[in-house]
Amino acid sequence: MKRIHTILYIALLALLTASCKKELDINDNPNQAVIPPMNGLLASTTYFTSYNLYRASNATSYFVQYLASPNANGASDTYESTDYTSTWKALYDNMTDLHDLIAQARTGGADYHVGAAEVMMAINLAVLNDMWGSVPYTQAFNTSFLQPAYTPDDSVFLQCIAMLDDGIARLKSTSSKYELDPVKDLIHGGKPAAWIKTAYTIKARLLNHLTKKGNYDPAAILAALANGYTDNADDAQLTRFQSLSPWNQAAVNNVNNLLDGWLSTHFVDALNGKTFGVFDPRLPMITDTTRFGDYRGTINGAGRIGSGTNREECYLSQKGFYSKPGAPLLIATNAEARFIQAEAAFRSGDLPQAYQAYIQGITVNMNKLGVDPARRDAYLANPVVAVGQAGLTLDLILKEKYVAMFLHPEAWNDARRFEYQYKDFNLPVNAQLPTFIRRVAYTDSEKSRNGANVPSVTLTDRVWWNK
Repeated sequence: MKRIHTILYIALLALLTASCKKELDINDNPNQAVIPPMNGLLASTTYFTSYNLYRASNATSYFVQYLASPNANGASDTYESTDYTSTWKALYDNMTDLHDLIAQARTGGADYHVGAAEVMMAINLAVLNDMWGSVPYTQAFNTSFLQPAYTPDDSVFLQCIAMLDDGIARLKSTSSKYELDPVKDLIHGGKPAAWIKTAYTIKARLLNHLTKKGNYDPAAILAALANGYTDNADDAQLTRFQSLSPWNQAAVNNVNNLLDGWLSTHFVDALNGKTFGVFDPRLPMITDTTRFGDYRGTINGAGRIGSGTNREECYLSQKGFYSKPGAPLLIATNAEARFIQAEAAFRSGDLPQAYQAYIQGITVNMNKLGVDPARRDAYLANPVVAVGQAGLTLDLILKEKYVAMFLHPEAWNDARRFEYQYKDFNLPVNAQLPTFIRRVAYTDSEKSRNGANVPSVTLTDRVWWNK
């Protein structure tokens, strides 16, 4: 894929250089050679890896009914065949930069840079694999192939696992000639140990996709998690932005009547007590009450009931954890790790470990959002939640994970694995498909440029790991 350097890329590097000049002066090592292109690529790829998860979630959050269109028959709500060229292009642009970073770092003996870049490459490539299935990869970065072949979908997955494993090995190196720049590494501040934890956690995430395959291995997932996150401080996230963080921008847009960030009735009812009979204290950390003093969502496909932002329904709040000024973009979290652990332990028959991880997942997610400890503990003690080891079910684990993964594209992978069997989860009004969406359509740009290689699929065809 040919890389197109954007104005945003240049502006990002300029911003980082200007805003961090003092820090760079402090941290420059006069005994270490400087490779400006490598450190510049480190800044841009950490930034856009985070943004690419947002771009994916801006589509998938409607599929899992976190969000709903304020307009009736919204394309994402109703499963219309939508062109996600901008998301596809952003993923490939960033992967091209990661490919270049890996090549430069290998040549320069910068093992830590190789490792971090391979972890990011696996994250970006996995998003492509999960949304589209088979995608160009093995020929994608070779300019000799103007129309690169599509790598089979299961092979793409194996490439992701292999890059994570090699990335871990590189990040454990004792002979790297260069340290990760603590300023230009926008995800982990130049800490190889933090990248190692992220690599293991992402590996557990990917291995957990295989619950319907014969090679699903809960022990391998638990082994990866044993080297992954143990604390919210481990979370991989972006907290520095050129302007507004993207979900904050959605909340600001909505206030300015550029309608955005409307919450789905399904999500709101799952937290306001209607569906499960217990009020979830995370809901006020996400949205505000309506003018009626309660929490109401928008039915997917039906559109809003009022004429505009008149507070008859709930939207992302400018005070909410996910949409306040500077709100972090989450790549992987301790809460997600705990729910992966709960599922893997449950499937392996280890109910004590599964229940402990289930409770920990809720706890650490509420802690991250800033829920009052008394309200947190009351929720955890509610009989609907505190079911004990004997009462634990996969439905309950995935219900709580669904809440903890709000606005993250991984939630769509869970929904598809779970056959969308969340309580009271219904097809959107005026759905264009007879069943729930299973993949997105290949982009118009790819069809026009590389049409001979584009697979023929429908939106109801399952991706490879969900068969």
